[in-house]
Amino acid sequence: MASAPWRVRLAMTAPLPRAGDLVLVTRAASVQFVTPIMFRVIRVLDRATFDGWVWLDGYQLDRKGEALTRRSIFVQPAGLRVQQRSPAPRRPATLPTVRRNRGPAGLPPVAPQPRTTQAQRTAGHG
Repeated sequence: MASAPWRVRLAMTAPLPRAGDLVLVTRAASVQFVTPIMFRVIRVLDRATFDGWVWLDGYQLDRKGEALTRRSIFVQPAGLRVQQRSPAPRRPATLPTVRRNRGPAGLPPVAPQPRTTQAQRTAGHG
């Protein structure tokens, strides 16, 4: 069959879904899905598989978008139909830098005191 190598290449180059993506899983993704299902991806499992296939962990959704059951499915990413992408990960908010050696509010910064050695502390006690 002449189209088989082309399909394999397409399957291997298809982007993987991300956590949070809502995908329609049809027979194009795997022959077991004669009746398509909506699936919310939790993660792509790191299991050894055939080329062009992946294990997805997630929730099968009903028509209202409510989770019916959690399941792992074995599919070809090229056959998945992404319905809604998860938002891009947000960068964490940067925290203000902390200034050291600050005294109480309204007072100037406190200068660090020089360290004294044991010999300096006991020099006059002899």
